[in-house]
Amino acid sequence: MAFIVKSMLSNQVKNLGLGGGGEDKTEDSTPADPAKAAGMTREEYEEYQKQLIEEKMERDAAFTQKKAGRAVVRVHLREKYRLPKSEMDETQIQLAGDDVDMPEDLQKMVEDDQVEEEDKDSILGQFQNIQNMDLDTIKEKAQATFTEMKQAAEEKCSVM
Repeated sequence: MAFIVKSMLSNQVKNLGLGGGGEDKTEDSTPADPAKAAGMTREEYEEYQKQLIEEKMERDAAFTQKKAGRAVVRVHLREKYRLPKSEMDETQIQLAGDDVDMPEDLQKMVEDDQVEEEDKDSILGQFQNIQNMDLDTIKEKAQATFTEMKQAAEEKCSVM
């Protein structure tokens, strides 16, 4: 703190031209060794730098995993809705090492979609679709088809 105040005052005095030129230049200049500038020994400084690099690598790895997870979501949605594939997403997944897990929310969505698809493919699912149809329209179509078939049969067969 004292260093900052001293440097500010000395700079102002120098700007005014009132002297201040008799000070030692060694105190104002930063030391050549960054460890001394940080107030640490050389070994402490090297350990600190290693720790910073390791933390940065961990953050980068976590960020890459998140990006790959998002890419998996996009790929899944593209497959589901039959959209064109993106090479960027595939590249992000490969950079993450191809061991990217789907987020839990997406896994639940996929499972729900699969259950719905299985239900639609089953006979019970088809019956439920029939219940949703307009029965009057179906009845009219069936009667019209039956009368057409009956008329065609009568024209071709003299027994009926």
